[in-house]
Amino acid sequence: MGRKIVLLILLGLQTALAGAQETANERQARRIFNQAYNMVFGEQGATLHYDVNIVGVYKTSGTIWYKGKKQKFIDEKVNTWNDGKTAYMAFRKKKEVHIHQANSDKKDKYSSKFKFELDDFDYSIAEDENMLLVTLKQKKKAKGTVKIVKAWLKRGSYEPVKLRIKVAFIWTSVSISNFKSGGIGDDIFIFPRNQYKDWKFIDKRND
Repeated sequence: MGRKIVLLILLGLQTALAGAQETANERQARRIFNQAYNMVFGEQGATLHYDVNIVGVYKTSGTIWYKGKKQKFIDEKVNTWNDGKTAYMAFRKKKEVHIHQANSDKKDKYSSKFKFELDDFDYSIAEDENMLLVTLKQKKKAKGTVKIVKAWLKRGSYEPVKLRIKVAFIWTSVSISNFKSGGIGDDIFIFPRNQYKDWKFIDKRND
């Protein structure tokens, strides 16, 4: 779940950053988000470690690599490879590999709860904890499930450090570390089938 939350929030940056009649503060917030996008989703790829805390009840952690539509995740229960066409989820305890379409929401039951468009929000930027805090607040007529996004970024580099996301009345906190932009090769997203030849394969692409 944690990897999906982080990925969906970061992928949201790929939405067009356009708007009319913005204040100077909002233009700055969008400009900084755009620079963060280029660092995270540029052709060079990126990786980061995350720790997720949902109101103190659910906690998880893991590492993400991504490059365009390609992703790789390692968390406490599963290793996932997504080459942009097919996703392979290797559940270590069960020794099962589930195969999905790359863009299928069925890979994670929480995915639909964290969908939004950046144009659904009003933006602002401030200083907090010696970092930049970019806040997205949902507009009144927006239909997305995410109500508020708070993103703490390093001053100067705009590297992501922490996220807080509000869905309905529930807050999710994501701490980000070991962020690296660039130097991500394509081979890392290829499923190493030979390492799992004795595991059970379950094809869910037509479910």
